Amino acid sequence: MKYIFQLLICVTISLSLQNCAQHNECSVTSPDENICLKFSAERGIPMYKVEYKGEIVIESSKLGIDFKGLSGLKENFEVVDFKMQSVNENWDQPWGEFKTITDNHNELIVELREKNGEKRQMNIVFRLFNDGLGFRYVIPEQLNLDEVVIANELTQFNFSKENDVWWIPVHSENSYYESFYRKSKISETDTINTPATFELKNGLYMSIHEANLTDYASMTLRKTSNKSYEAELVPWSNGDKVYTKAPFKSPWRTIIIGDEPGDLATSTLTLNLNEPSLIKDTSWIEPSKYIGIWWGMHLEKFTWGQGPNHGATTENTKQYIDFAAKHGFDGVLVEGWNVGWDGEWFKDGSDFSFTQAYPDFNLEEIGLYAAQNNVRLIGHHETAGAVSNYEAQMEDAFKLYQKNAVNAVKTGYVNKYLDGKEWHDGQFGVRHYRKVIETAAKHQIMIDNHEPVKGTGLQRTYPNLMTQEGARGQEYDAWSKDGGNPPSHTTIIPFTRMLAGPFDFTPGTFNFDYETANKARVQTTLAKQLALYVIIFSPQQMASDLPKNYEGHKAFEFIKQVPVVWSDTKVLDAEIGEFVITARKDWNSEDWYLGTITNEASRLLEIDLSFLDTNFRYKAEIYTDGDVASYEDNPYPVDIETKELTNKDRLKILLSPGGGAAIKFTPI
Repeated sequence: MKYIFQLLICVTISLSLQNCAQHNECSVTSPDENICLKFSAERGIPMYKVEYKGEIVIESSKLGIDFKGLSGLKENFEVVDFKMQSVNENWDQPWGEFKTITDNHNELIVELREKNGEKRQMNIVFRLFNDGLGFRYVIPEQLNLDEVVIANELTQFNFSKENDVWWIPVHSENSYYESFYRKSKISETDTINTPATFELKNGLYMSIHEANLTDYASMTLRKTSNKSYEAELVPWSNGDKVYTKAPFKSPWRTIIIGDEPGDLATSTLTLNLNEPSLIKDTSWIEPSKYIGIWWGMHLEKFTWGQGPNHGATTENTKQYIDFAAKHGFDGVLVEGWNVGWDGEWFKDGSDFSFTQAYPDFNLEEIGLYAAQNNVRLIGHHETAGAVSNYEAQMEDAFKLYQKNAVNAVKTGYVNKYLDGKEWHDGQFGVRHYRKVIETAAKHQIMIDNHEPVKGTGLQRTYPNLMTQEGARGQEYDAWSKDGGNPPSHTTIIPFTRMLAGPFDFTPGTFNFDYETANKARVQTTLAKQLALYVIIFSPQQMASDLPKNYEGHKAFEFIKQVPVVWSDTKVLDAEIGEFVITARKDWNSEDWYLGTITNEASRLLEIDLSFLDTNFRYKAEIYTDGDVASYEDNPYPVDIETKELTNKDRLKILLSPGGGAAIKFTPI
């Protein structure tokens, strides 16, 4: 009864806007009425509170902005007006985890004005979806506010209890999000990156992040108590946070709420809070599966720079193209083709040329050879963080690629700072990464961004932003001093990093018997490598191992067949850090694919197949860990079997330690 009473109050207040304005408070619910947001201007201070199914999940929390050299927009406010509207419409993606997305939200716009003094204005816009909410600051054009420097945001996230959070630190370990996620109490954290995923004491799951990060500093979360965080914007090197001019908008601050971990992973809230595509003709944007001259460098078999073991040669690239053509891959990534890789390039990228090839690499000849074999080259621009050097050459570099039919580029920024002093996720970096995306779009080129600023759903507006790194990928399993990624890593990523968007993890290891200087290695079974193609979404997906390690291997058939884009996605069951079961439907057929993975523990799972369509029987091609498989000492055994199944069946799968299973369901 308590829940019903609170919900009725929320709905009633939402419908009485005139009454809202009189009392400086108002409420709005999600379309399914499970989420209720309450806004108030208590003693002139903007505040918000969030309830989910009648329970408080965010206590009263302050809102506002501080300026450098000016008084902030944070107090002494009165409500001028409340405005509401509802939206319920569908839109289609050119690629994604869902073909069609529903944008169904209720919006509340709060118009505020200072009671006295300069009487400056600030609007706060709230949008409530069934999977969460977003809110942003909108500063209108006005006489008493022009160019400003934002010193910080005062946005608070106050919990009713101390919850557990999955998080990574800001800058102390790594400046581009390549840290292990760890779970701890809020009190045991400091300043953390987003997405940050919370396990609430009442059994709910929540993620705090942002959407539509445009010409602004990235938001991190600074712990202020054992139950609270406050927005902390990433600064410029001089300490300023954001340079802007009225009118301006902040990015959306997002809160995704779910009953299960999978509710977070399948949320479309972040995409819905971005603008529709600015690229009208998206026919040239092509999801792809590719191989590359890449892993060999990490294994120290090839070099990026010149010498007897140079990887990016004309001859070597043609061999990779031959393999791609033979096995139906769309592209070949080539790293180390251009001048600048000799010496300690990672300390200073100012010697990189993005148009001059090494003498043993003929771009025009290789481009022609690739086209004759129905394969595309995937270009590579490593900057080593020397952004000014890159921007000076960017237009010519993309023109060169367009001339040679290279329609995808992997960019890189391997350096703690950009231009020697700026963070990747400050306003400087945000501006640069956007410039790359926009310039690439002019030349019909897709981008795979490594060492990026975190994803915030911009792939809706710029669908040529295909995928990003922004976490520990499989490259760490070649050289990391800590031994590589533990089996639990990929059971955490879908509910943390991947809430920011597609992840270029680069799965596909088939040979585990390599040895590099730091003794790191891939800590999975081979079957888990297959499952990762379903678990980890990227519309440009790599088969990362050396081509010779795939030849003649029956399990390679799954990698050749698995799609990279999906018309529907379901997380069937999961426990963060323990296991994941994900099912996805092919974008272009009635086929379904299922991937399941576990951490260091073996696990017997019973999978409900009710997600399959009711009007089909399916041939299931099942790839599972062999009886003696283990990530520690025997990763190779894979059992392959075929069964006929329907959506009424349940399937028992035994996962080995560090193991997984992959299944293709084809209608009969």
